[in-house]
Amino acid sequence: MLALVCGLSLTGCAGSSGTGTEGGLATGAAAPVDGAALSSAAATFVSASTPGNTAYKIGPLDVLDISVFQVPELTRSVQVADNGTVNLPLVGIVPTTGKTPQDLERDLTQRLGVRYLQSPQVSVFVREYNSQRVTVEGAVKSPGIYPLRGKTSLLQFIAQAGGPNTDTASDTVLVFRQEGGRRSVARFDIDAIRSGKAADPAMQAGDVIVAGTSQTKTAFSLLLRALPAAAMFAAF
Repeated sequence: MLALVCGLSLTGCAGSSGTGTEGGLATGAAAPVDGAALSSAAATFVSASTPGNTAYKIGPLDVLDISVFQVPELTRSVQVADNGTVNLPLVGIVPTTGKTPQDLERDLTQRLGVRYLQSPQVSVFVREYNSQRVTVEGAVKSPGIYPLRGKTSLLQFIAQAGGPNTDTASDTVLVFRQEGGRRSVARFDIDAIRSGKAADPAMQAGDVIVAGTSQTKTAFSLLLRALPAAAMFAAF
C-alpha cells in the first residue's frame, strides 16, 4: 500500500527524485494541487456520507431471509446468485442487485399481490453480508477484510479492527476508493473525528482504510500536506 501512495500524481514520495515505477505506478515530480477542487471534492465526500445515502445494497452471494406473514411455505433463506438474482416460489427469478432490503420487500409485495396473495406482508433480512467489504490495514490491532453492513463509519471500522495499535499509530488515516473507474484517496485526522471537530465519514464497499504510523507520517509528509483533512479527489 505504501508503494501505492508513492504513485499519486499529485506529489512524489518524500525524499524521492527523478522518475520510475513502483508497484506498477509511475513516480516523479510533484504536480500543483488545486485547493478549490480539493475543497469541492471534500464537500462531495462528506455529503455522500450523510445518513440515508448509504443504505445497504444487496449484491451477489449475500444470504437473505425472506418471509411472508402467515404464509410459512414462502418463508426461506436464499443466497443471491452470481448474476444478482434469487429464485422464489410463485414469482420465479427476481433481480436483487442494487436494491436495499426495503426495495426488495416492496418489489416482492407487488409481485405477490398482483396474482397470488391479498395484501401480502413481506420481510427481507440480510443474514450474511458477502458482497460488500472494506479492508482495514496498517497500524491497527486486527487488520483484515470486514463486511459492510449498511451505514458504517470510518471510526466504526477502525474499532472493528481492534482500534489503533497504540505503540505505532499516528492520528492520520488514509482511505483509498475506486469509483467510476477512477481511484481516489482521502486523508482523515482520527483525533479530530473523535473530538467532534471533524465528521466521521461513512465507508463504501471496496474502500481500503490505511491507519498510518509515525514512520509513515514522516516518510510521506509531503503527500500528507497535499491532502487536506477529509479531501476526496481523483488521484491516480
